Amino acid sequence: MSDTDKTSADSNDTAKRLRERAERLLTRPAVTKDDSVVLADGRTLAYTVKAGFIPVLGQGLGLVASEPQAAVFTTAYSLRDAGPARPVCFAFNGGPGSSSIWLHLGALGPKRVRVNDDASLPPPPYAVIDNPLTWLDHFDLVFIDPPHTGWSVSASEDARKQHLSVDGDVEALAEVMRGWLAANGRFGAPLYLCGESYGTTRGAALADKMTDLGLAFTGVILVSCAMDLQTLVFRPKNDLPYALFLPAFAVTAQYHGALQGALGASPEAARVAAEEFASGDYLAALHAGARLTSQAFGRTAQRVAELTGLPRGVVEEQNLRIGDACYFVEGLRARGLLVGRLDSRATAPLGARRERDMLFDPGIESVLVPYTAAAMAYQASLGLPTDQRYEVMSGDAHKVWRWVRGPSDSPGGDSAGFTTTSDDLARAMRRNPNLKVLVASGRYDLGTPYSATDWSLAQLDAPPAVLARITHRYYDAGHMMYTRQADLAQLHADLAAWLAA
Repeated sequence: MSDTDKTSADSNDTAKRLRERAERLLTRPAVTKDDSVVLADGRTLAYTVKAGFIPVLGQGLGLVASEPQAAVFTTAYSLRDAGPARPVCFAFNGGPGSSSIWLHLGALGPKRVRVNDDASLPPPPYAVIDNPLTWLDHFDLVFIDPPHTGWSVSASEDARKQHLSVDGDVEALAEVMRGWLAANGRFGAPLYLCGESYGTTRGAALADKMTDLGLAFTGVILVSCAMDLQTLVFRPKNDLPYALFLPAFAVTAQYHGALQGALGASPEAARVAAEEFASGDYLAALHAGARLTSQAFGRTAQRVAELTGLPRGVVEEQNLRIGDACYFVEGLRARGLLVGRLDSRATAPLGARRERDMLFDPGIESVLVPYTAAAMAYQASLGLPTDQRYEVMSGDAHKVWRWVRGPSDSPGGDSAGFTTTSDDLARAMRRNPNLKVLVASGRYDLGTPYSATDWSLAQLDAPPAVLARITHRYYDAGHMMYTRQADLAQLHADLAAWLAA
Protein backbone atom coordinates (compact mmCIF):
# COMPACT_ATOMS: atom_id res chain seq x y z
CA MET A 1 0.00 0.00 0.00
CA SER A 2 1.35 3.43 -0.94
CA ASP A 3 1.67 6.25 1.58
CA THR A 4 -1.22 8.02 -0.18
CA ASP A 5 -3.43 4.93 0.06
CA LYS A 6 -2.50 4.46 3.73
CA THR A 7 -3.34 8.09 4.54
CA SER A 8 -6.68 7.72 2.77
CA ALA A 9 -7.45 4.50 4.64
CA ASP A 10 -6.55 6.06 8.00
CA SER A 11 -8.77 9.03 7.19
CA ASN A 12 -11.67 6.75 6.30
CA ASP A 13 -11.19 4.79 9.54
CA THR A 14 -11.20 8.01 11.57
CA ALA A 15 -14.35 9.22 9.82
CA LYS A 16 -16.05 5.88 10.45
CA ARG A 17 -15.16 5.94 14.16
CA LEU A 18 -16.44 9.50 14.55
CA ARG A 19 -19.70 8.68 12.79
CA GLU A 20 -20.28 5.48 14.75
CA ARG A 21 -19.52 7.16 18.08
CA ALA A 22 -21.91 10.02 17.35
CA GLU A 23 -24.61 7.55 16.31
CA ARG A 24 -24.15 5.54 19.53
CA LEU A 25 -24.41 8.66 21.67
CA LEU A 26 -27.55 9.88 19.92
CA THR A 27 -29.29 6.54 20.53
CA ARG A 28 -28.58 6.60 24.26
CA PRO A 29 -31.69 7.47 26.27
CA ALA A 30 -31.47 10.62 28.35
CA VAL A 31 -30.87 10.18 32.08
CA THR A 32 -33.43 11.84 34.34
CA LYS A 33 -33.55 12.35 38.09
CA ASP A 34 -35.82 14.28 40.45
CA ASP A 35 -34.32 16.36 43.22
CA SER A 36 -34.85 19.55 45.19
CA VAL A 37 -32.86 22.46 46.58
CA VAL A 38 -33.52 24.86 49.46
CA LEU A 39 -32.94 28.48 48.45
CA ALA A 40 -31.27 31.15 50.55
CA ASP A 41 -34.69 32.58 51.45
CA GLY A 42 -35.93 29.20 52.73
CA ARG A 43 -38.10 28.24 49.74
CA THR A 44 -37.73 24.74 48.29
CA LEU A 45 -37.52 24.19 44.53
CA ALA A 46 -38.40 20.73 43.25
CA TYR A 47 -36.76 20.06 39.89
CA THR A 48 -35.92 17.41 37.34
CA VAL A 49 -32.46 17.09 35.84
CA LYS A 50 -32.29 15.57 32.36
CA ALA A 51 -28.94 14.80 30.73
CA GLY A 52 -28.55 13.54 27.18
CA PHE A 53 -27.45 14.23 23.62
CA ILE A 54 -28.93 16.60 21.04
CA PRO A 55 -28.15 16.12 17.32
CA VAL A 56 -26.65 18.95 15.31
CA LEU A 57 -27.95 18.87 11.76
CA GLY A 58 -26.03 20.23 8.78
CA GLN A 59 -27.98 23.39 7.93
CA GLY A 60 -25.74 26.37 7.38
CA LEU A 61 -22.56 24.32 7.76
CA GLY A 62 -22.05 23.33 4.14
CA LEU A 63 -22.69 19.70 5.19
CA VAL A 64 -25.39 17.14 4.44
CA ALA A 65 -28.50 18.65 6.00
CA SER A 66 -30.29 15.34 6.59
CA GLU A 67 -27.47 13.76 8.59
CA PRO A 68 -26.52 14.57 12.20
CA GLN A 69 -23.14 16.32 12.21
CA ALA A 70 -22.57 16.12 15.97
CA ALA A 71 -23.90 14.66 19.19
CA VAL A 72 -23.90 17.45 21.77
CA PHE A 73 -24.28 16.72 25.48
CA THR A 74 -26.69 18.90 27.46
CA THR A 75 -27.68 18.91 31.12
CA ALA A 76 -31.06 20.54 31.74
CA TYR A 77 -32.76 21.49 34.99
CA SER A 78 -36.50 22.09 34.86
CA LEU A 79 -38.74 23.22 37.70
CA ARG A 80 -41.36 20.54 38.23
CA ASP A 81 -44.97 21.41 37.34
CA ALA A 82 -43.97 24.87 36.05
CA GLY A 83 -45.34 24.58 32.52
CA PRO A 84 -43.80 25.20 29.07
CA ALA A 85 -43.95 29.02 29.27
CA ARG A 86 -41.31 29.25 32.01
CA PRO A 87 -38.17 31.13 30.87
CA VAL A 88 -35.23 29.04 29.65
CA CYS A 89 -31.57 30.02 30.05
CA PHE A 90 -28.94 28.30 27.91
CA ALA A 91 -25.41 28.41 29.33
CA PHE A 92 -21.90 27.48 28.26
CA ASN A 93 -18.29 28.33 29.03
CA GLY A 94 -15.52 29.16 26.61
CA GLY A 95 -11.89 28.32 25.97
CA PRO A 96 -12.46 27.59 23.14
CA GLY A 97 -12.28 24.03 24.35
CA SER A 98 -13.95 24.24 27.74
CA SER A 99 -16.93 22.22 28.91
CA SER A 100 -19.76 23.92 30.80
CA ILE A 101 -18.98 22.58 34.28
CA TRP A 102 -17.75 25.98 35.51
CA LEU A 103 -21.03 27.86 35.19
CA HIS A 104 -22.98 24.66 35.76
CA LEU A 105 -21.36 23.71 39.08
CA GLY A 106 -20.02 27.12 40.04
CA ALA A 107 -22.91 29.57 39.99
CA LEU A 108 -26.02 28.69 38.00
CA GLY A 109 -27.00 25.11 38.80
CA PRO A 110 -28.70 23.77 41.93
CA LYS A 111 -25.42 22.06 42.86
CA ARG A 112 -22.04 23.74 43.19
CA VAL A 113 -18.43 22.87 43.99
CA ARG A 114 -17.11 24.26 47.24
CA VAL A 115 -13.76 26.03 46.79
CA ASN A 116 -11.72 28.51 48.81
CA ASP A 117 -12.67 32.19 48.76
CA ASP A 118 -9.05 33.34 48.46
CA ALA A 119 -8.30 31.47 45.19
CA SER A 120 -6.09 28.88 46.89
CA LEU A 121 -6.39 25.16 46.18
CA PRO A 122 -8.44 23.38 48.87
CA PRO A 123 -7.51 19.86 50.01
CA PRO A 124 -9.67 16.86 49.08
CA PRO A 125 -12.24 15.39 49.30
CA TYR A 126 -14.07 17.24 46.51
CA ALA A 127 -17.81 17.05 46.01
CA VAL A 128 -20.81 19.11 45.02
CA ILE A 129 -23.09 20.70 47.60
CA ASP A 130 -26.51 22.31 47.30
CA ASN A 131 -26.47 25.80 45.82
CA PRO A 132 -29.07 28.00 47.57
CA LEU A 133 -28.20 30.79 45.09
CA THR A 134 -29.06 28.76 41.98
CA TRP A 135 -30.42 30.62 38.95
CA LEU A 136 -33.10 27.92 38.72
CA ASP A 137 -35.01 30.36 40.89
CA HIS A 138 -35.49 32.48 37.75
CA PHE A 139 -35.45 30.11 34.77
CA ASP A 140 -35.00 26.53 33.66
CA LEU A 141 -31.34 25.92 32.89
CA VAL A 142 -29.74 24.11 29.94
CA PHE A 143 -25.96 23.62 30.02
CA ILE A 144 -24.33 22.91 26.66
CA ASP A 145 -20.97 21.22 26.02
CA PRO A 146 -19.87 22.24 22.48
CA PRO A 147 -18.81 19.43 20.08
CA HIS A 148 -15.14 19.51 21.10
CA THR A 149 -15.79 19.37 24.87
CA GLY A 150 -17.27 17.12 27.53
CA TRP A 151 -18.71 14.01 25.87
CA SER A 152 -19.84 15.90 22.78
CA VAL A 153 -18.40 14.75 19.47
CA SER A 154 -18.52 15.76 15.81
CA ALA A 155 -19.73 13.05 13.42
CA SER A 156 -17.12 13.56 10.70
CA GLU A 157 -13.78 15.22 10.12
CA ASP A 158 -15.40 17.86 7.90
CA ALA A 159 -17.93 18.63 10.61
CA ARG A 160 -15.19 18.79 13.23
CA LYS A 161 -13.29 21.37 11.18
CA GLN A 162 -16.46 23.43 10.92
CA HIS A 163 -17.20 23.19 14.64
CA LEU A 164 -13.65 24.24 15.55
CA SER A 165 -14.17 27.74 14.17
CA VAL A 166 -15.90 30.93 15.28
CA ASP A 167 -18.78 30.77 12.81
CA GLY A 168 -19.10 26.98 12.68
CA ASP A 169 -19.32 26.87 16.47
CA VAL A 170 -22.07 29.49 16.43
CA GLU A 171 -24.01 27.57 13.77
CA ALA A 172 -23.74 24.35 15.78
CA LEU A 173 -24.84 25.83 19.10
CA ALA A 174 -27.74 27.66 17.47
CA GLU A 175 -28.90 24.29 16.14
CA VAL A 176 -28.47 22.69 19.58
CA MET A 177 -30.68 25.35 21.20
CA ARG A 178 -33.28 25.07 18.45
CA GLY A 179 -33.19 21.28 18.75
CA TRP A 180 -33.55 21.34 22.52
CA LEU A 181 -36.54 23.70 22.36
CA ALA A 182 -38.18 21.47 19.75
CA ALA A 183 -37.52 18.24 21.66
CA ASN A 184 -38.88 19.68 24.91
CA GLY A 185 -41.85 21.64 23.57
CA ARG A 186 -40.52 24.99 24.73
CA PHE A 187 -40.97 27.19 21.66
CA GLY A 188 -42.50 30.50 22.74
CA ALA A 189 -40.88 30.60 26.19
CA PRO A 190 -38.77 33.66 27.07
CA LEU A 191 -35.16 32.82 26.16
CA TYR A 192 -31.98 33.83 27.95
CA LEU A 193 -28.33 33.11 27.31
CA CYS A 194 -25.34 33.04 29.68
CA GLY A 195 -21.79 32.68 28.39
CA GLU A 196 -18.45 32.99 30.13
CA SER A 197 -15.08 34.03 28.61
CA TYR A 198 -15.00 32.70 25.01
CA GLY A 199 -18.61 31.85 25.79
CA THR A 200 -19.23 35.60 25.54
CA THR A 201 -17.53 35.63 22.12
CA ARG A 202 -19.94 32.96 20.88
CA GLY A 203 -22.78 34.39 22.99
CA ALA A 204 -22.61 37.82 21.36
CA ALA A 205 -22.71 36.20 17.91
CA LEU A 206 -25.55 33.88 18.94
CA ALA A 207 -27.67 36.83 20.05
CA ASP A 208 -27.80 37.88 16.40
CA LYS A 209 -27.87 34.37 14.92
CA MET A 210 -30.85 33.25 16.99
CA THR A 211 -32.72 36.36 15.90
CA ASP A 212 -32.18 35.16 12.32
CA LEU A 213 -33.91 31.91 13.33
CA GLY A 214 -36.86 33.75 14.89
CA LEU A 215 -35.78 32.69 18.38
CA ALA A 216 -34.72 36.03 19.84
CA PHE A 217 -33.34 36.30 23.35
CA THR A 218 -34.96 38.41 26.03
CA GLY A 219 -31.67 38.69 27.91
CA VAL A 220 -27.99 37.88 27.47
CA ILE A 221 -25.60 37.53 30.43
CA LEU A 222 -21.91 37.92 29.61
CA VAL A 223 -19.49 36.76 32.31
CA SER A 224 -15.86 37.88 31.84
CA CYS A 225 -16.17 39.33 28.34
CA ALA A 226 -14.00 38.46 25.35
CA MET A 227 -15.94 39.99 22.46
CA ASP A 228 -13.01 41.94 20.97
CA LEU A 229 -9.74 40.04 20.83
CA GLN A 230 -7.87 43.19 19.90
CA THR A 231 -8.29 44.25 23.53
CA LEU A 232 -6.78 41.00 24.85
CA VAL A 233 -4.07 39.82 22.46
CA PHE A 234 -0.62 41.37 22.86
CA ARG A 235 0.92 41.75 19.42
CA PRO A 236 3.40 44.20 17.85
CA LYS A 237 1.72 47.47 16.83
CA ASN A 238 -1.38 46.67 18.89
CA ASP A 239 -0.92 49.00 21.86
CA LEU A 240 -4.53 48.80 23.04
CA PRO A 241 -4.11 45.89 25.52
CA TYR A 242 -1.16 47.54 27.27
CA ALA A 243 -3.40 50.42 28.35
CA LEU A 244 -6.45 48.28 29.05
CA PHE A 245 -4.61 45.78 31.27
CA LEU A 246 -2.86 48.44 33.36
CA PRO A 247 -5.73 49.03 35.86
CA ALA A 248 -5.97 45.27 36.54
CA PHE A 249 -2.21 45.10 37.05
CA ALA A 250 -2.52 47.99 39.52
CA VAL A 251 -5.30 46.45 41.64
CA THR A 252 -3.41 43.14 41.62
CA ALA A 253 -0.23 44.84 42.84
CA GLN A 254 -2.22 46.64 45.55
CA TYR A 255 -3.83 43.35 46.65
CA HIS A 256 -0.39 41.80 47.12
CA GLY A 257 0.99 44.83 48.95
CA ALA A 258 3.38 45.80 46.15
CA LEU A 259 2.34 49.48 45.86
CA GLN A 260 3.69 52.32 47.92
CA GLY A 261 2.08 55.37 49.55
CA ALA A 262 -1.41 56.51 48.56
CA LEU A 263 -1.58 53.98 45.70
CA GLY A 264 -1.29 51.13 48.16
CA ALA A 265 -3.93 52.45 50.55
CA SER A 266 -6.91 50.78 48.87
CA PRO A 267 -7.93 48.94 45.70
CA GLU A 268 -10.00 51.98 44.70
CA ALA A 269 -7.02 54.31 44.96
CA ALA A 270 -4.87 52.09 42.75
CA ARG A 271 -7.67 51.51 40.26
CA VAL A 272 -8.67 55.15 39.82
CA ALA A 273 -5.07 56.30 39.43
CA ALA A 274 -4.33 53.58 36.87
CA GLU A 275 -7.50 54.27 34.90
CA GLU A 276 -6.73 57.99 34.69
CA PHE A 277 -3.13 57.40 33.62
CA ALA A 278 -4.00 54.64 31.15
CA SER A 279 -6.62 56.72 29.34
CA GLY A 280 -4.44 59.84 29.18
CA ASP A 281 -0.68 60.17 29.41
CA TYR A 282 0.01 56.46 28.96
CA LEU A 283 -1.95 56.13 25.73
CA ALA A 284 -0.30 59.30 24.42
CA ALA A 285 3.15 57.90 25.19
CA LEU A 286 2.41 54.58 23.50
CA HIS A 287 1.00 56.36 20.47
CA ALA A 288 4.07 58.57 20.20
CA GLY A 289 6.37 55.59 19.75
CA ALA A 290 9.87 56.68 18.70
CA ARG A 291 8.76 60.31 18.77
CA LEU A 292 8.57 60.17 22.58
CA THR A 293 11.29 62.31 24.17
CA SER A 294 13.71 60.74 26.62
CA GLN A 295 12.26 62.87 29.42
CA ALA A 296 8.71 61.74 28.66
CA PHE A 297 9.91 58.13 28.37
CA GLY A 298 11.44 58.36 31.84
CA ARG A 299 8.33 59.91 33.38
CA THR A 300 6.13 57.26 31.81
CA ALA A 301 8.39 54.41 32.92
CA GLN A 302 8.40 55.73 36.46
CA ARG A 303 4.61 56.00 36.61
CA VAL A 304 4.07 52.52 35.15
CA ALA A 305 6.49 51.15 37.74
CA GLU A 306 4.63 52.95 40.55
CA LEU A 307 1.26 51.60 39.37
CA THR A 308 2.34 48.01 38.77
CA GLY A 309 4.95 47.49 41.49
CA LEU A 310 7.43 46.42 38.80
CA PRO A 311 11.05 47.62 38.88
CA ARG A 312 11.53 50.60 36.61
CA GLY A 313 14.26 48.72 34.79
CA VAL A 314 11.78 46.04 33.73
CA VAL A 315 9.38 48.69 32.42
CA GLU A 316 12.15 50.32 30.41
CA GLU A 317 13.34 46.97 29.04
CA GLN A 318 9.80 46.34 27.83
CA ASN A 319 9.70 49.74 26.09
CA LEU A 320 6.91 50.85 28.47
CA ARG A 321 4.70 47.99 27.25
CA ILE A 322 3.92 45.51 30.04
CA GLY A 323 2.16 42.51 28.57
CA ASP A 324 0.35 39.86 30.56
CA ALA A 325 3.10 37.27 30.10
CA CYS A 326 5.63 39.73 31.50
CA TYR A 327 3.51 40.65 34.50
CA PHE A 328 2.77 37.05 35.48
CA VAL A 329 6.46 36.26 36.03
CA GLU A 330 7.80 39.72 36.93
CA GLY A 331 5.00 41.15 39.09
CA LEU A 332 6.10 39.34 42.27
CA ARG A 333 9.48 38.01 41.15
CA ALA A 334 11.17 39.64 44.15
CA ARG A 335 9.15 37.30 46.37
CA GLY A 336 9.73 34.29 44.14
CA LEU A 337 6.07 34.10 43.16
CA LEU A 338 4.14 33.60 39.93
CA VAL A 339 0.93 35.67 39.55
CA GLY A 340 -2.30 34.00 38.45
CA ARG A 341 -3.94 34.82 35.13
CA LEU A 342 -7.58 33.88 35.62
CA ASP A 343 -7.45 35.03 39.23
CA SER A 344 -4.53 37.30 40.05
CA ARG A 345 -5.14 36.90 43.78
CA ALA A 346 -3.67 33.42 43.35
CA THR A 347 0.08 32.85 43.37
CA ALA A 348 2.50 29.92 43.19
CA PRO A 349 6.26 29.57 43.75
CA LEU A 350 8.58 30.22 40.84
CA GLY A 351 11.07 27.47 40.11
CA ALA A 352 14.59 27.57 41.48
CA ARG A 353 15.81 28.96 38.16
CA ARG A 354 13.17 31.72 38.33
CA GLU A 355 11.69 31.01 34.91
CA ARG A 356 10.86 33.81 32.48
CA ASP A 357 7.78 32.10 31.06
CA MET A 358 4.49 31.24 32.73
CA LEU A 359 4.57 27.44 32.87
CA PHE A 360 1.15 27.11 34.52
CA ASP A 361 -1.60 29.39 35.80
CA PRO A 362 -2.11 29.47 39.60
CA GLY A 363 -5.51 31.05 38.91
CA ILE A 364 -6.86 27.92 37.22
CA GLU A 365 -4.95 25.36 39.29
CA SER A 366 -6.99 26.32 42.37
CA VAL A 367 -10.26 25.25 40.72
CA LEU A 368 -9.40 22.71 38.01
CA VAL A 369 -8.89 19.75 40.33
CA PRO A 370 -11.89 20.40 42.62
CA TYR A 371 -14.27 21.03 39.70
CA THR A 372 -13.09 18.06 37.68
CA ALA A 373 -13.23 15.58 40.55
CA ALA A 374 -16.58 16.87 41.80
CA ALA A 375 -18.09 16.91 38.30
CA MET A 376 -17.09 13.29 37.67
CA ALA A 377 -18.61 12.21 40.98
CA TYR A 378 -21.80 14.20 40.32
CA GLN A 379 -22.22 12.76 36.83
CA ALA A 380 -21.82 9.27 38.23
CA SER A 381 -24.47 10.02 40.88
CA LEU A 382 -26.89 10.93 38.09
CA GLY A 383 -26.35 7.53 36.52
CA LEU A 384 -24.39 8.84 33.53
CA PRO A 385 -21.92 6.41 31.94
CA THR A 386 -18.42 7.45 32.90
CA ASP A 387 -16.52 4.87 30.84
CA GLN A 388 -15.69 7.56 28.25
CA ARG A 389 -13.39 10.42 29.22
CA TYR A 390 -15.18 13.72 29.83
CA GLU A 391 -13.12 16.55 28.28
CA VAL A 392 -13.18 19.31 30.90
CA MET A 393 -10.61 21.42 29.02
CA SER A 394 -9.53 20.49 25.50
CA GLY A 395 -6.22 22.16 24.70
CA ASP A 396 -6.22 20.61 21.22
CA ALA A 397 -9.41 22.49 20.32
CA HIS A 398 -7.84 25.81 21.21
CA LYS A 399 -4.68 25.07 19.20
CA VAL A 400 -6.53 24.36 15.93
CA TRP A 401 -9.36 26.85 16.34
CA ARG A 402 -10.00 28.92 13.20
CA TRP A 403 -10.39 32.52 14.32
CA VAL A 404 -11.03 34.03 10.90
CA ARG A 405 -14.72 34.73 10.40
CA GLY A 406 -16.58 34.32 7.12
CA PRO A 407 -16.20 31.74 4.34
CA SER A 408 -12.38 31.88 4.18
CA ASP A 409 -10.69 28.48 4.08
CA SER A 410 -7.50 29.77 5.67
CA PRO A 411 -6.50 27.69 8.74
CA GLY A 412 -6.08 29.12 12.23
CA GLY A 413 -4.57 32.44 13.16
CA ASP A 414 -6.02 35.90 12.77
CA SER A 415 -4.65 36.85 9.36
CA ALA A 416 -7.85 38.72 8.56
CA GLY A 417 -7.58 40.79 11.75
CA PHE A 418 -8.61 40.32 15.36
CA THR A 419 -11.79 38.33 15.88
CA THR A 420 -14.73 40.38 17.12
CA THR A 421 -18.37 39.57 17.80
CA SER A 422 -19.33 42.84 19.50
CA ASP A 423 -20.78 44.02 16.18
CA ASP A 424 -23.13 41.01 16.28
CA LEU A 425 -24.32 41.99 19.75
CA ALA A 426 -24.90 45.61 18.75
CA ARG A 427 -26.85 44.49 15.70
CA ALA A 428 -28.96 42.10 17.79
CA MET A 429 -29.78 44.88 20.25
CA ARG A 430 -30.80 47.22 17.45
CA ARG A 431 -32.97 44.50 15.89
CA ASN A 432 -34.62 43.40 19.14
CA PRO A 433 -35.98 46.16 21.42
CA ASN A 434 -36.67 43.58 24.14
CA LEU A 435 -33.08 42.40 24.41
CA LYS A 436 -31.15 43.54 27.46
CA VAL A 437 -27.64 42.61 28.54
CA LEU A 438 -26.01 41.99 31.93
CA VAL A 439 -22.20 42.01 32.01
CA ALA A 440 -20.15 40.68 34.95
CA SER A 441 -16.42 41.40 35.39
CA GLY A 442 -13.87 40.46 38.05
CA ARG A 443 -11.40 43.12 39.17
CA TYR A 444 -8.67 40.46 39.54
CA ASP A 445 -9.15 38.88 36.12
CA LEU A 446 -6.00 39.10 33.99
CA GLY A 447 -7.50 36.98 31.22
CA THR A 448 -10.35 39.33 30.29
CA PRO A 449 -9.78 42.49 32.37
CA TYR A 450 -12.76 44.61 33.37
CA SER A 451 -11.36 47.72 31.67
CA ALA A 452 -11.06 45.85 28.35
CA THR A 453 -14.75 45.02 28.69
CA ASP A 454 -15.50 48.68 29.47
CA TRP A 455 -13.81 49.58 26.19
CA SER A 456 -15.72 46.96 24.16
CA LEU A 457 -19.07 48.10 25.55
CA ALA A 458 -18.22 51.74 24.86
CA GLN A 459 -17.45 50.90 21.22
CA LEU A 460 -20.74 49.13 20.46
CA ASP A 461 -22.33 50.53 17.32
CA ALA A 462 -25.70 51.50 18.76
CA PRO A 463 -27.40 54.72 19.89
CA PRO A 464 -27.54 55.70 23.60
CA ALA A 465 -31.13 54.52 24.01
CA VAL A 466 -30.08 51.01 22.95
CA LEU A 467 -26.88 50.99 25.01
CA ALA A 468 -28.95 51.96 28.07
CA ARG A 469 -30.17 48.34 28.07
CA ILE A 470 -26.67 47.18 29.11
CA THR A 471 -25.77 46.78 32.79
CA HIS A 472 -22.15 46.23 33.82
CA ARG A 473 -21.33 44.96 37.32
CA TYR A 474 -17.92 44.43 38.93
CA TYR A 475 -16.74 41.90 41.53
CA ASP A 476 -13.76 41.55 43.86
CA ALA A 477 -12.49 38.26 42.49
CA GLY A 478 -11.13 36.87 39.24
CA HIS A 479 -12.40 35.47 35.95
CA MET A 480 -14.76 33.11 37.78
CA MET A 481 -15.91 35.65 40.35
CA TYR A 482 -18.55 33.23 41.64
CA THR A 483 -15.85 31.11 43.28
CA ARG A 484 -15.80 33.76 46.03
CA GLN A 485 -18.89 33.32 48.21
CA ALA A 486 -19.57 37.04 48.63
CA ASP A 487 -19.42 37.58 44.87
CA LEU A 488 -21.57 34.53 44.19
CA ALA A 489 -24.25 36.14 46.37
CA GLN A 490 -23.74 39.56 44.76
CA LEU A 491 -23.97 38.10 41.25
CA HIS A 492 -27.24 36.41 42.20
CA ALA A 493 -28.60 39.67 43.63
CA ASP A 494 -27.50 41.62 40.57
CA LEU A 495 -29.21 39.08 38.32
CA ALA A 496 -32.46 39.39 40.27
CA ALA A 497 -32.34 43.20 40.12
CA TRP A 498 -31.57 43.12 36.40
CA LEU A 499 -34.48 40.79 35.69
CA ALA A 500 -36.83 42.93 37.77
CA ALA A 501 -35.77 46.26 36.23
